[in-house]
Amino acid sequence: MHIILHQPEIPANTGNIGRTCVATGTGLHLIEPLGFRLDEKSIKRAGMDYWENLDVTRYINYEEFLEKHPGAKIWFATTKAKKVYTEACFGMDDYIMFGKESAGIPEEILVEHEEDCIRIPMLDSIRSLNLSNSVAIVLYEALRQNGFRGMQKEGDLHRLQWNM
Repeated sequence: MHIILHQPEIPANTGNIGRTCVATGTGLHLIEPLGFRLDEKSIKRAGMDYWENLDVTRYINYEEFLEKHPGAKIWFATTKAKKVYTEACFGMDDYIMFGKESAGIPEEILVEHEEDCIRIPMLDSIRSLNLSNSVAIVLYEALRQNGFRGMQKEGDLHRLQWNM
C-alpha cells in the first residue's frame, strides 16, 4: 500500500502518518510544497524513533508523481466524494491520496477521478476529521481487505499467558 499526502501543512500529522506507514509497511509519498521542513523536531517526535525506517519519497508536484508512477491506481480521499471508503476495492499496490489540512485535494484533480474518490462518513456539522486519523481509518480498511498481508495479527502478553 502507499499513502500520498498532497501538500501537507502540519508536521505532527505527517509524523503520525509516517509512524503508521512504518507500522504497516506502507510507503509514504509527499507532494510539495510542504508546510514544514522534514528535519523539524516535531516530525521526528511524532514519528518517534521509527522515522528513519520510513519509506518516504518527495515530489516537486502532482505531475512529477504521475510521471514516476504511470498507471498507478490512486484513490482520492475527500469529504466531497459520493462513495464511502468501505465501498472501494483496494489492491495491495494501490495509492490513497489525502489533501492538505486546510483545503483537501484540489478540485481540479478530483473532477478527473470522480469514480475513485472516497469519503469517510461523518455528521454534516463537521467539516473534516484530523488528517492522521483519516489516513489510519482508510489505510486499515485497505489492509483489512487484503488480509493484513505480512502483518502480525496476534500478540503475546509480557508477564502472563493467555488462557486458551
